[in-house]
Amino acid sequence: MKRLSGWDAVLLYSETPTVHMHTLKLAVIDISELKGRQFGIDEFRQVIHGRLYKLDPFRYELVDIPFKFHHPMWRENCEVDLEYHVRSYRVASPGGRRELDAAIGEIASTALDRSRPLWEMYFIEGLANGRIAVLGKIHHALADGVASANLLARGMDLSADPQADRDSYATDPPPEKPELVRTAFFDHLRQIRRFPGVVQYTAQGLSRVRKSDKKLSPELTRPFTPPPSFMNHRVDAQRKFATATLALADVKQTGKHLDVTINDMVLAISAGALRELSLKYDGHADHPLLASVPVSFDFSRERLSGNYFTGVMMVVPIQLDDPLERVRAVHDAAVDAKETHHLMGPELVSRWSAYFPPAPAEKLFHWLAEKDGQNKVLNLPISNVPGPREHGRVGGALVTEIYSVGPLTTGSGLNITVWSYVDQLNISVLSDGATLEDPHELTDAMVAAFVEIRRAAGLSEELTVVPSAMAQ
Repeated sequence: MKRLSGWDAVLLYSETPTVHMHTLKLAVIDISELKGRQFGIDEFRQVIHGRLYKLDPFRYELVDIPFKFHHPMWRENCEVDLEYHVRSYRVASPGGRRELDAAIGEIASTALDRSRPLWEMYFIEGLANGRIAVLGKIHHALADGVASANLLARGMDLSADPQADRDSYATDPPPEKPELVRTAFFDHLRQIRRFPGVVQYTAQGLSRVRKSDKKLSPELTRPFTPPPSFMNHRVDAQRKFATATLALADVKQTGKHLDVTINDMVLAISAGALRELSLKYDGHADHPLLASVPVSFDFSRERLSGNYFTGVMMVVPIQLDDPLERVRAVHDAAVDAKETHHLMGPELVSRWSAYFPPAPAEKLFHWLAEKDGQNKVLNLPISNVPGPREHGRVGGALVTEIYSVGPLTTGSGLNITVWSYVDQLNISVLSDGATLEDPHELTDAMVAAFVEIRRAAGLSEELTVVPSAMAQ
């Protein structure tokens, strides 16, 4: 048994009937190399069963504390019913990118069952060109982007030698209620002892900010007044999903030419696309948006669970018409935001979240989710996560693409998540049912925004085709 951290627990409490807090990890797999060898849902379940012993979070079961006396706990080694957790699915013909994206949106529209380990996996057939897809639907309370990437690597073969599988894994009995109450009481005492350290950590951060000559931009000094936008409203339960692929070499070349990072490029591409959609849906794009960009403070390759990140508020300069001005503005804003973030202390929010009382926190998030208004903290989350640099295999079949997207947040109907994989920069967009009629509007606009940046920079507008990826 282990206690959910305060940050993990907050991600659990913030889930409502319309704000689902699962993340999506999608792998497209080429089974043509298997040369007729059978690889269906049964064979895939065997692969997962053989690796459960080292996919620790897949064996975690959520255990609530009586009377919500403390944050819930994970029962670390529970029984796993793979007939329930690993499911088959078939996409509509002709089985291209759009059909797969539509299937992911449908799967994402329902919440995970909290009476079972908080994950599901879908074995998706019907894709064109001898491919299948595997979708992992994992609750954010289990793992952040870094942990998910490590978990994905453990589930795949990243070398020529296949992994050693096992026929069984350890299980532990469920805890008794008196034990849960007793451990919660002692954990509360430990939290009380740690409280002066949290106050000191906060005071040190405030002191560094006061002494710094770095001044926050006007947008970031008003973090509770992001501008109204078409994407900010009461989120509904439906989910729509869209993907696009860029060649990582093209993005690196453009970033190097402009002397900015890949993360800057992702934000600049997003800014160009969101400008186009703001002009279409709002009729104007005269104010920068506020994005929460997750930044991890634990990059350990061995970490498979937990959330060790904080959201850094970034300005998304959609008000700028010139694409190169947007790139420079994004770069400067990112430098300022990161410096201020480190001045305050990267663990500030996660340390204070340990003291969120469970029942009031849940009621607060449910109340906020039902309000018919914009998000009062941010316009949308935008994530950029480095994925595996080597091709993976599952059951001997080559993983050709990986996509990932985080959940929608209360009052924000869009999420943009970018994962790199080998030679690809893979874009994923999640929206609710009301924000966009077709989420490919945004992925198409992001590709167009990238072309616009390259044109303005004097680089070729002809993008490199990634032959291993599905056709756009």
